[in-house]
Amino acid sequence: MANKTLFSSRNSNLPRTDSFNEAGGRAYQLAPKQALAQMAATGCFNGVFYASAKDQLDTMRKLIDQIDDNRYLAQLAVYARERAFMKDMPAALLVVLSKRDTELMHRVFDRVVDNGRVLRTMFQMIRSGQFGRTSLSSSLQRAYQRWLNEASVGKLLSASIGNDPSLRDVLRMARPTPKDNARRALFGWLTGKELEKWAPATAADLPRQVQALIAYRQAETDAAQAEIVKDLSVRWDLLADAAKGPLTWKAIARQMGPQALRMNLNTLLRHEVFNDSALVDYVADRLADADEIRRSRQFPYQFLAAYLNVAPEISHKIKAALHTAAEISCGNVPELAGPVVIGLDTSGSMSSSVTGWQARGASSKMRCVDAAALFAAAILRRNPDSVVIPFDTRAYDARFDASDSILSLSERLAKYGGGGTDCSIPLREANARLTNRAFAGCVLVSDNESWVGAGHYGATGVMTEWQKFVKNQKRLGVADPKLVCIDIQPYGSTQAPERGDILNIGGFSDAVFNVVSSFVGNDASRFVTEIESIEV
Repeated sequence: MANKTLFSSRNSNLPRTDSFNEAGGRAYQLAPKQALAQMAATGCFNGVFYASAKDQLDTMRKLIDQIDDNRYLAQLAVYARERAFMKDMPAALLVVLSKRDTELMHRVFDRVVDNGRVLRTMFQMIRSGQFGRTSLSSSLQRAYQRWLNEASVGKLLSASIGNDPSLRDVLRMARPTPKDNARRALFGWLTGKELEKWAPATAADLPRQVQALIAYRQAETDAAQAEIVKDLSVRWDLLADAAKGPLTWKAIARQMGPQALRMNLNTLLRHEVFNDSALVDYVADRLADADEIRRSRQFPYQFLAAYLNVAPEISHKIKAALHTAAEISCGNVPELAGPVVIGLDTSGSMSSSVTGWQARGASSKMRCVDAAALFAAAILRRNPDSVVIPFDTRAYDARFDASDSILSLSERLAKYGGGGTDCSIPLREANARLTNRAFAGCVLVSDNESWVGAGHYGATGVMTEWQKFVKNQKRLGVADPKLVCIDIQPYGSTQAPERGDILNIGGFSDAVFNVVSSFVGNDASRFVTEIESIEV
């Protein structure tokens, strides 16, 4: 007689785990393309709860060595920059491409290096030697020269903000040949060369923006500076160091874009800008401008980050504007094919900074649990019949007020838990007390570091409970329920393996919502497929 336990149909659909996660729990190792995509959408090369910055770099290089598809690396670099809005990972992928396929590198260079910060980040990575080179190759030099000659004056001035490396370092190594005297004078000024070395260019050839910036820095009073700022279109950072007083800062505030305003509310408070009620109204209106929010590349969670960071003295009008802006920014979150169970990981590891630990004072105050809670709140807002289950090693009873704003709701959700991690709990809860409710599936927002509890027959607890969930949902008439695991940290393993009814996706940008919506709605779009659809 055959062993009935071994050959039971009950365990035939449960895949055995093939790995362990960083917390020591059973897990499924992601395929190299999937793991690298997750890392590109979440990794910031800073220390996270279970991995150091060096661990991430080493993992990234190992994954890249396993991928022969250079086109995919180019597509992933573009996805990470244009849709996940990352800076470090796409720059690193571009450095790798510069050694593996220079034609592809040139083809996507300008899409990835879309501002001076990414340009300098890439330059720093090259000089570090971590990717096998310490200087610009002739091909990279051509790409840098093209960028420096074709970038707008404003973009070059913005690129000059920051050091180590500075734009001066970049210019001296790239050695671009100026396309005209205006660019020759600008390069001379940016590198600090003596005027006579600009020849045949002269100071008169400097662009108008630069001449106005020089006049601003040389102005003797804040009133004089304020007059110049009114007609000076440059980044506020270029004006801050030389600003002489509140009049100047009020003029700077009126020149800031909505993103700059959102990120520098405390700076404006320190410089007495909000002593003027008219400026308070102006800033509040800019922050909550619906057209600006839809047109800009702001993340929904960035409004929560601003809200978490504002000083207590900030006007209630501005705090209310942040709530309004967050609501508007979530307006583009697509509705799913039906209500879902939303598992929100509130365990201890989720208390780490979403962008990783950096030098003292440099880490984001936005924690993983804050970002996850905002995701859950945004999904719930667009799909109100869904159920949110916060969990660590037990489920928490989350009660909501329909009048709660997105920020208030996410703030409340983030306060649950703090213990160990059992990612199977949301599904277990649904299987125990929601058996008569039909769901399109389950969305699990976590760092996937489950280590408490175990599944049957060598599978994870998530897979064991998912099989029960699917069986029950089919009984209720749901033909094809879907499980989506949204991972917001770059660890490379998951609690549910990729297959037809399971999607693993990394990231915390708007792009994630669209992939999730397509998948739950039975669209063929998946994470890697989404990346491979990018034209390069």
